[in-house]
Amino acid sequence: MLIIGLDPGLGCTGWGVIAAEGNRLSHVANGQVRTDPKSALAIRLVRLEAALGEVIDRHRPAAAAVEEVFLNDNPQSTLKLGQARGVVLLAAAQRGIEVGEYAPRLVKKAVVGFGGAEKAQIHAMIQRLLPGVKIAGADAADALAVAVTHAHHLASRRALGNAA
Repeated sequence: MLIIGLDPGLGCTGWGVIAAEGNRLSHVANGQVRTDPKSALAIRLVRLEAALGEVIDRHRPAAAAVEEVFLNDNPQSTLKLGQARGVVLLAAAQRGIEVGEYAPRLVKKAVVGFGGAEKAQIHAMIQRLLPGVKIAGADAADALAVAVTHAHHLASRRALGNAA
């Protein structure tokens, strides 16, 4: 099963695709979508949706996972992040892909074992969990972490379903 993880941001949205076969995870692809900060908000959102649509269409994941919004001190930043997150959810939903949503602390705990982990720790664990991966940047590493979290969640759900 292919899973795409998405780390939304208006300036930079990270994406990462993994393959999950039972408990075995492997890297497929990752990258970042950047928008021009000089462009109007609506244009940036259109660019984000189009670029993510291309990624999703190219890899055809069976599932998607998105990091939930965290609150910033700056309300404008939080609002822009929420708008980008809405576009990310839309890009997957338009293609009929069910989307799991995970709080940042849960992703950190699932990947590193500690909900307060730093970005460098996430990056290091992704490299251990997906040997040989070349990560396109911090946002791509976060997206891969979201995908790994979703894979673990799906595996746990399957295990509980088989135990019933």
